[in-house]
Amino acid sequence: MIARPWFVAAAILALTCTAAPPALAADAPVAWNAAALTRPADWYASPAARRLADNVLTHQSREGGWPKNTPLNLPARPDADPGLANTFDNQATTLPLAFLARMITATGEPAYVVAFQRGLNYVLAAQYPNGGWPQYFPLRGGYHDHVTFNDDAMVRVLNLLQDVAAGREPYAFVDLAQRAQAAEAVARGVDAIVRSQVRQDGRLTAWCAQHDAVTLAPAWARKFEPPSLSGSESVGIVRFLMSIDAPSAEVVAAIEGARVWFERSAIRDTRLETYTNAEGQPDRRLAPAPGADPLWARFYDLQTNAPIFMGRDSVAHADLASIERERRMGYTYVGAWPAMLLKEQYPAWRIQTGR
Repeated sequence: MIARPWFVAAAILALTCTAAPPALAADAPVAWNAAALTRPADWYASPAARRLADNVLTHQSREGGWPKNTPLNLPARPDADPGLANTFDNQATTLPLAFLARMITATGEPAYVVAFQRGLNYVLAAQYPNGGWPQYFPLRGGYHDHVTFNDDAMVRVLNLLQDVAAGREPYAFVDLAQRAQAAEAVARGVDAIVRSQVRQDGRLTAWCAQHDAVTLAPAWARKFEPPSLSGSESVGIVRFLMSIDAPSAEVVAAIEGARVWFERSAIRDTRLETYTNAEGQPDRRLAPAPGADPLWARFYDLQTNAPIFMGRDSVAHADLASIERERRMGYTYVGAWPAMLLKEQYPAWRIQTGR
C-alpha cells in the first residue's frame, strides 16, 4: 500500500474539513458535514454513526449518486427531487462514499457495502471517454455537462479513486477488480488533466474551472464564470498531480508549468478589504498595500493573462470595483489559494521526488 506524501494528505483533508470536530458521546446526534470523516476509528461502530449511515443511505439515488447541499443526517424527504441527487458538486457523492467506507471498515454491515459498491460504480460510469467527469450524471444539459474542476469536483473524484485503487484505508475491503477499474479511471483522468492544461505562447499555464466535455477547451459556466485561467481551481489540480507516485514527464511538466504561472500571475502589493460604502452597505475593494502577501484572481484572460472580474452582465472588467456590489460580496474573485502550495507543498514535493 502506497502512503500519500504528508503535504498531499494535508491538502486533501483541507478540501473536506477546516477544523477538528469536537468529541462526541457515542449516542450523540451527528450533523452531516466533512467532520464525518475525522472521528476516532471506534466511533464508526457506535449507534450514532449507524443512525447517520442509515440516513445517508436513504438519500442515495437509483443511479447510485447523492445530492448536494442536503442534510444527509436526516431521512430523505419523500418529495425530494431525484434529478438533483446525482452530482459531484459541493462534496456530493464523494463525501458519502468516503464516510460509508469508514462505516464498512468498522462494522462490515452488508447494506453499507452494497451502497458503496453502487456508488463506486456510479462514479466510474460517469467518466467521459476523454477521462473527465461532469458536474451531474446522468447529464442534465448546459454547463453542468462540462468537465468540472470548479470547486474541486473532479479532483475530489480522483482523490477518492486514487485511494480506492491503492487499497488505502479505509478502502481495503474493495475487491481487486474494482481497484483495477479505479486505477484505470485515474489514469484516464490524469490524461484529461494534462491535455486540458492551457498554453499561452507555447507555455503551459493553468486550467479553467470547466472544460468542454468533448474538446476539453475552456468553457463558460454561469454568466459570471467565463472561460479563463483559474487561480483557484488550478491549485487543487496541481496538488492532485503532486500526489501521483512516479509521475510521468508530462505530469511533471504540468506541475512545473502551473507553478511558474502561479508565480508570475500573483497580484502583489495589494490587499482585499471589506469596508462600508457611501450607502452604508458592506462592500469589498482591492486597495494598495506595499509588502502585502500576494493574492490571485479567480479568473485570468486566456490571451493576455490579465485578471478579469465579471458580474451578471458577462462583461469582463479589469477592476473589481467595476462589477456590481452584489457579486463583489457574493462571490470570491480574489484569494490566496496558491500561497501554501508555493511556500510549502511544492518545495516538499521537489524534495520527495528528488528534483
